[in-house]
Amino acid sequence: MSEQTPPAIPEAGPSAEERQWAMLAHLSVLLNLVTALGGPIAAFLVYMFYRDRSRYIAFHALQSLVFQLIAWIGGGLLALVAWAIAGVLTAVIVGFCLIPFACLFSLIPLGAIVYGVIGGVACSRGEDFRYWLIGDWVAAAFR
Repeated sequence: MSEQTPPAIPEAGPSAEERQWAMLAHLSVLLNLVTALGGPIAAFLVYMFYRDRSRYIAFHALQSLVFQLIAWIGGGLLALVAWAIAGVLTAVIVGFCLIPFACLFSLIPLGAIVYGVIGGVACSRGEDFRYWLIGDWVAAAFR
């Protein structure tokens, strides 16, 4: 008689439900188009609901929450300040030179939407998606 070794069990990735909720956490950035803070609130609710159930969903929801707070709110405030400074300084002509920079800062929240959709698509495929700089910081919090 020969001993047979059991077949190796492949490492299980995230389930379809986990991929779906992680995708929705990332896509919650789209709520910011119609509501002021709907995206971060939705990501926070997904995190709170799944933090004890699924590490995968909790990680992606928390990552989405932090990203949206930094990119959407921080970028929006930066654009607001840039436009205010450019507006005030237009009285002395210097502000006209600052308008291109204010336009650039205004693109930060729109770029956040695109990046969030990329994260949602990656999670729907079961890939491990991490936002630049933010993903590693959130992963360190999960250790």
